[in-house]
Amino acid sequence: MPETPSKLQRDAARNIVTKYLKVRAGENAIIESWNHTMPLATAIVDEVRRVGGKALLIHEDENAWWRAIDRKQSKLLGKSSAPEWAAVKAADVYVMFWGPGDTDRIEKVPERTFDEALAWNWPWYAVARKTGLRGGRMTAGFVTEGRARKWGVDPARWEESLLRACLIDPEETAKSGTRLCKALSRGKKVRITHSNGTDVEVALAGVAPRLHDGRPHPHDKRYSPYDMLASIPAGRVDVALDSKTAEGSIHANRRTNIWWTSHAGGKLEFTDGKLTSYSFEDGEEEFARQYKNGTAGKDRASALKLGLNPAVKDVPNLEDIERGCVTLVIGGTDGSNFMSWISLAGSEIAIDGTPVIRAGKFL
Repeated sequence: MPETPSKLQRDAARNIVTKYLKVRAGENAIIESWNHTMPLATAIVDEVRRVGGKALLIHEDENAWWRAIDRKQSKLLGKSSAPEWAAVKAADVYVMFWGPGDTDRIEKVPERTFDEALAWNWPWYAVARKTGLRGGRMTAGFVTEGRARKWGVDPARWEESLLRACLIDPEETAKSGTRLCKALSRGKKVRITHSNGTDVEVALAGVAPRLHDGRPHPHDKRYSPYDMLASIPAGRVDVALDSKTAEGSIHANRRTNIWWTSHAGGKLEFTDGKLTSYSFEDGEEEFARQYKNGTAGKDRASALKLGLNPAVKDVPNLEDIERGCVTLVIGGTDGSNFMSWISLAGSEIAIDGTPVIRAGKFL
């Protein structure tokens, strides 16, 4: 029988605990897992204890959760128990895995029902901010049989690629990210070009870029109120754009995966700051449906994400952290209820005419 957790899972867990979360002896850590993420979750429990931390493993059983949904108890699921709140208030570190794992079934659940079942989320963040909790959201929870089948990837290879991305030292991504942040802070415009026909220029909003290297940022006002939990694996720089300025076209060569939906082979064209046309080889119907229902601001470029992680190459849900990959976000500005993005690897990225990335390499 294969080893469980595997050596790779154990190695990733050790890196996460010691270098990303920096768990110290005597600290209290909560690890919350679903059925499909238990091997990595238990490896993280082992590593917390290895450094002298105290671990509480919370197992959300998938079958029991769905039985509650079948009984129409979504509102009950959305209310955390008193012992859970007490644990959060006493914890120093929190590790969260995405779930549930039956993504085929998730797509059939009414959005309102799912929202009710996750209603605990916003009160949770309010408590976590007060306590100074730090932790990580584990992208490993997105690796499911349903998504792998839908997106045409091998789940074992997908998980292996994701775990190897967790082995990168955050100090490594921070070094290149810090240089990139400095260049963006001084710049006015960014031009993205590629041999596939991409040539688009956007303007920076003058807001300080944010470096996401996988280490959490509780009580850091430079980050969002939710960045006490860092996405792991990580490695990217985010920078806001002047939503009134965008000219040209960008052609994706990476699939965009957004929760349960995705699109691929996308092409976006901008004129005078507005998205004027779009097309996709796959997923266009769903994109068009959401875009049609979007509110004002849906047609504006709002942010760039520049990837830093050298271990990632065309890995689902990690497109925005692939080293040298650029992700252009549209929507989400001025209160728009629509947001999507498109990713391009291997392009040349120039800030005010000076190339900073070429063919995935930092200059």
